[in-house]
Amino acid sequence: MTDTLLNHRTIRKYKTDPIPYEILQYILEAGTRASTTGNMQVYSIVVTTEDAIKEELSPCHFNQPMVKQAPVVLTFCADFNRFNKWCKLRGAEPGYDNFLSFFTAAIDALLVAQNVCVAAEDAGLGICYLGTTTYMAGKIIDILELPEGVIPVTTITLGYPDEKPELTERLPLEAVVHYEKYTDYSEDEVDKHYQDKELITTNQEFVKENNVQSLAHVFTDVRYKRDDNILFSKALIDVLTQQGFMNNR
Repeated sequence: MTDTLLNHRTIRKYKTDPIPYEILQYILEAGTRASTTGNMQVYSIVVTTEDAIKEELSPCHFNQPMVKQAPVVLTFCADFNRFNKWCKLRGAEPGYDNFLSFFTAAIDALLVAQNVCVAAEDAGLGICYLGTTTYMAGKIIDILELPEGVIPVTTITLGYPDEKPELTERLPLEAVVHYEKYTDYSEDEVDKHYQDKELITTNQEFVKENNVQSLAHVFTDVRYKRDDNILFSKALIDVLTQQGFMNNR
């Protein structure tokens, strides 16, 4: 299992081979063994295999080809709908119509998603996380017919790999691990931690292709711009309100 974790690759090209039902069930079962707040399991997984629904979902993920190509698309949702109904059926009044509850359920959903990914890779499958889910949560809610109390937080494409890309670079351990207390970074330390990342050929090509000053500018000026962040933040707040998670009383 450690080898699986250390050799994780993001797969964007998949074979057409379907995933056997037994393997998919095993992977999903492994997902549900993830840690969960208070053992509430306030999450749901929507499994999409039908081409027509993948076609609808594709624009929500900026038409990335793997959404339609992968045999399975998994949408992981923060879900208090089921738990709230159970509470009410037992005469208990739920108090989960607030941002903290959404955050709790989102954490649960992401823990499950990571378990699913590790189990999938251990079974010889490939995965790709789609960060577009929270950008387009409102449209995904409509397509998947998610009721109040349910919000998609991440999506994973799943299938047998049709490529073997290089391992993606990571910052050195000392850049992300702090012992006992957080130790802030000096400018020299920041330079040191990001130096190898900036020297990678593909990253240098990104800088040239985008005609920007540095790799940092690729992130701030091209990929994750302030205006886009504000736009999608507002959209997500609207979705949180629509789905009943913004009661501040």
